[in-house]
Amino acid sequence: MTTAVIETTATPAAESGAQIFIPLNKLKKHSKNARKIPHSEASIEAKAASIHAKGILQNLVVEPELDAEGQPTGFYLVSIGEGRRLAQLLRVKRKQIKKTEPIRCVIDTRNDPSEISLDENVTREDLHPADQFERFRELADNRGWGAEEIAARFGVTAHVVRQRMRLGAVSPKLMQVYRDGGLTLDQLMAFAIVEDHARQEQVYENLSYNRDPSSIRRDLTRSHVAATDRRAIFVGPEAYTEAGGVILRDLFTEDRGGFYEGVALLDRLAIEKLERIAAEVQAEGWKWASAHIDYPHSHGLRRTYPQPVALSAEDETAREAAQADYDALTEQYDSADELPDDVDERFGELEAEIERIDALRHAYHPDDIARGGVLVMLNHDGTARIERGFIRAEDEAPAPEAETGADADSEGFRVTEDGEIVEDGAADRVPALETEEDDADDGKPLSDLLIRDLTAHRTLGLRLALGEQPDMALIAVTHALAAQTFYRAAEAHCLDIRPNSAALGGHADGIEDTAAGKALADRHEAWAADMPPEVAELWGFIASLDHDSVMSLFAHCASLTINAVKQLWERKPRAHETADQLATAVGLDMTAHWTPTVRSYLGRVTKAHILAAAREAVSDDAAGRMAGMKKQAMAEAAEQLLAGTGWLPVVMRTPEFAWPAAEPSEVREPAGAEDAPKTTDGDGYSIAAE
Repeated sequence: MTTAVIETTATPAAESGAQIFIPLNKLKKHSKNARKIPHSEASIEAKAASIHAKGILQNLVVEPELDAEGQPTGFYLVSIGEGRRLAQLLRVKRKQIKKTEPIRCVIDTRNDPSEISLDENVTREDLHPADQFERFRELADNRGWGAEEIAARFGVTAHVVRQRMRLGAVSPKLMQVYRDGGLTLDQLMAFAIVEDHARQEQVYENLSYNRDPSSIRRDLTRSHVAATDRRAIFVGPEAYTEAGGVILRDLFTEDRGGFYEGVALLDRLAIEKLERIAAEVQAEGWKWASAHIDYPHSHGLRRTYPQPVALSAEDETAREAAQADYDALTEQYDSADELPDDVDERFGELEAEIERIDALRHAYHPDDIARGGVLVMLNHDGTARIERGFIRAEDEAPAPEAETGADADSEGFRVTEDGEIVEDGAADRVPALETEEDDADDGKPLSDLLIRDLTAHRTLGLRLALGEQPDMALIAVTHALAAQTFYRAAEAHCLDIRPNSAALGGHADGIEDTAAGKALADRHEAWAADMPPEVAELWGFIASLDHDSVMSLFAHCASLTINAVKQLWERKPRAHETADQLATAVGLDMTAHWTPTVRSYLGRVTKAHILAAAREAVSDDAAGRMAGMKKQAMAEAAEQLLAGTGWLPVVMRTPEFAWPAAEPSEVREPAGAEDAPKTTDGDGYSIAAE
């Protein structure tokens, strides 16, 4: 048995194998130490934390330092334990110990320092990770230590401790499979995303040849909702957990907020929150309010919109005052590089007041509010979307009774003076000569036949005249489109133009909830708010607009009739060619409205399509790195890879198209148009009237 002594002088204990305490500042690194690559900072940090909590558990092995003449210098060279020496020096730097702290060492003058240094690092075997994970878990369970305390005792971060504790909580059955080499560490980490041992074992037993970690995570969270889902964003993690919900966190990958375990609970909380918002909006006086997670695109309800109203004298005065204050502040601080906080706050108050009063310039008709309702839905970005002014069929105002009388006719029938309904006969289609009896009846109205005859001539005259006035033709077409787009007045126009707007919700699920869908709805609502209350006033409204406004309204109404949806049973190659030409003409960039994700594209195509996309968007090497992946893992990897590249499937791309640069002289006119009245449009092209 060796006796430990404290070395306080320059005279070393000569006996090899003796255990002594040597001041830290008397220890040096041995030049024959086998480790030439220095210890990492993390390794030294961990050793320092361990020594601080538990002391040095293993002696340092040293030999006396000798000078050139073979005499001891009073210092010792560390053959084994250099990492522990550096850890103690770190503790000196932190003022935890003094530089003269006695360090327990063993003298070894018999063995070669290079050999024993190499021996220590080669012959030892690290603790199996599974044992490490379980021991960390036991420290938490048996000692009651939290991640922070354990981290401090082992010199690692609390996050690392949580990771090891989570791995230690994996099913013992799977942990043994890992020990036996049946699972990799990455696969074990994938199983650790949930703590339900039965669920872990079930997924493991159902694993096929595809044991990719991403596939394991997907199977374990198949019934969960990602925190990036709009429902999760809307409800929020606090409200969800307060209601008893559990959020799973993946400690080994970036999970962007985790996974919500209770889908039914999340849906219920989202609906309840939407219903509370709907109740608040219904308090405005609406007859009903309905909450939905998805936009009910097939609701079939008529939509009304707020109409322009005059401001009260009080509101008008208040707006003028707010605008005057705003203009004065703007002039005063126009040249200022930065606004004072109080001035910036005042600007915000004035802007809010002006916006509040301007909002009063449009209001729903009281009858529409009394009959109508509100749809409250979950927007694509996790916010509430409120749409007002929907009228159910049973709440519609009674339609006015149809006119009856001798001058009312329909579909070739007419009502006689005796009240008999008769078909217009062939004799009625031949103009009858007037008689003296007819002349005597000055109060008799014109016959239906004559009215039809005269209005046919008038229609011909209108066609001829309108064809010579492009600006007025634009107003007339815009009126026909707007009358049918914004009013229940299919017959309030005299141009036989029937716009048809195909609903897209049945072709692409959730399309109304996208940013593009919301933008189109907002544009439509803005125009609807400017429409006059009655369709009879629509012509005057459009005619009073400036040219740019007419063009904008015309463009909006026309845009709603576009249908470029390709369906299997349809054969419309020329229509789709025109859609391509239109896309080029308007400079359509679908990257602003759509991105390739697992849900939108990558999870719905073959692996060959995924690899082709990666190859085209990034490189052959990028595609090659994914070639060996399973389908789901490949789709998820491709989603990250394609992000920000602007890649689109061919069917969504805007093709290059050169518009023909025809000169006015090259414009082909219809046969027989040489003698017809002509005018020219703004580009110099000749237009032949009908």
